[in-house]
Amino acid sequence: MNGPLTHGAHSVLSPASGQAEAIVVLWWVMLAVSVLVFLAVMAALALGAWRARRPGTQALSEAASRRLVLAGGVAVPLAVLIALVLGSVRTDLAGADDRVPGARIVVEVTGWQWWWAVRYLDADGATLAITANQIHVPVGEPVRVLLRSGDVIHSFWVPNLRGKTDMIPGIVNAAAYEATRAGVYRGQCAEFCGTQHARMAFELVAQPREDFDRWLAQQRAPAAVPEPGRAAEGRRVFDRDCANCHRVREAGEGFWPQGLGPDLTHVASRRRLGAATLPNGPAHLAGWIADPQGAKPGVHMPPVPLEPGELKAVVAYLMALE
Repeated sequence: MNGPLTHGAHSVLSPASGQAEAIVVLWWVMLAVSVLVFLAVMAALALGAWRARRPGTQALSEAASRRLVLAGGVAVPLAVLIALVLGSVRTDLAGADDRVPGARIVVEVTGWQWWWAVRYLDADGATLAITANQIHVPVGEPVRVLLRSGDVIHSFWVPNLRGKTDMIPGIVNAAAYEATRAGVYRGQCAEFCGTQHARMAFELVAQPREDFDRWLAQQRAPAAVPEPGRAAEGRRVFDRDCANCHRVREAGEGFWPQGLGPDLTHVASRRRLGAATLPNGPAHLAGWIADPQGAKPGVHMPPVPLEPGELKAVVAYLMALE
């Protein structure tokens, strides 16, 4: 990945899109109103306690008490609640609009227990590239994201960019994203989906258009043929022990449907492993292959019993897949 990127805080209070900014404004307004209401109630309580202890204080008349209750206990709270509900509905409707006229980027994301399959589509719905657990978008351009589930209900959430969108089996939901600044933003499944729900994360990389174009061209290319040696031996071991669940697209091959596990054609270009569970590097990759349950208990990938030399060869092969 080229270009200056910053790590965005995983927080709705650090917006990087227009939709997220609207949510933040609503949040601050609600917080301010809540604080004012709390202070007003505490002030009224203190005033009442002070008047009750003051000798000779005359009680309010029945009519004045009724007016105070109707105004302070009914009219004002009702007006405040109506205003907040209208503001919330307006923000929600604006954020729920997934229409992206002329969007050049369409991304299809499928949630699985517990990882994310990602496909980039052209205007006709044909596949441009396939990756997993990491989404790239150009800064300042609208992106339409189609959201599916391959098993149970998931929820797609990038706090810095917009609210949550559910992913329901048999239904295709859509969301629109437009990042306003470059950065690496963490996304998360926000609907409990099983034992590893908390570790079903991904990264969204917002980058300048030229960097995005280079990345997409790299992802469209087939995997490089390994040079004779350890990497070539790793390819043989991969074909024997890993190809039933994972795929590596080579020259002359089209895009295949996702297998049981993520597509690994360009796995070395990804920042993290196991749906953002581990940093991507030779040591963590070897540990993941040998004992995925140790890093992510309950994950569907079983341990792969390889000899030490075979494990090193597979790691060398996969780390060459940039």
